Amino acid sequence: MKKNMFLCAGLCAVLAFASCKSSESAYKKAYEKAQAKQEQPAEQPVAPVQEEVPVVAPLVERPVTETTVVDNTDNVAVRSENFTLVDGSGLNNFSVVVGSYGVKANAEGLQSQLKAAGHNAQIVFNSDRNLYRVVAATFATKGEAAQSRDQLIGQYPGAWLLYKK
Repeated sequence: MKKNMFLCAGLCAVLAFASCKSSESAYKKAYEKAQAKQEQPAEQPVAPVQEEVPVVAPLVERPVTETTVVDNTDNVAVRSENFTLVDGSGLNNFSVVVGSYGVKANAEGLQSQLKAAGHNAQIVFNSDRNLYRVVAATFATKGEAAQSRDQLIGQYPGAWLLYKK
């Protein structure tokens, strides 16, 4: 039994040394191959592909006095709804809404406050949503309505533009 153990241990040792030698020679071959590549003349460098560079116009500085403000009323959001006039003299194409209520008395309260402040306030009813809308002002053009909304938005932060369908 001891003889078999020694034989087995000897066989394992021989295999271990043999595998080390074979891996050592594999490493040596890889090293020699890398050395050979380094000694070869370098390949001709490839010219980089030239990309088309966009042309940028030079920046021209101007004093603040030459700045022009562009009216951008096309980007002003407008809601389009079906509604009926409940109280007021009539609406134009674009109206500035400053309040919406489910109870008509609340809408009438805001309308009276607006009238006291000098606005031609009106009330419309949206039957689809069952809401009374309080209109502070009404205009023929979107630009005029947007300017009015911008003035009213400080006092009525939720002010928005309404267009009748």
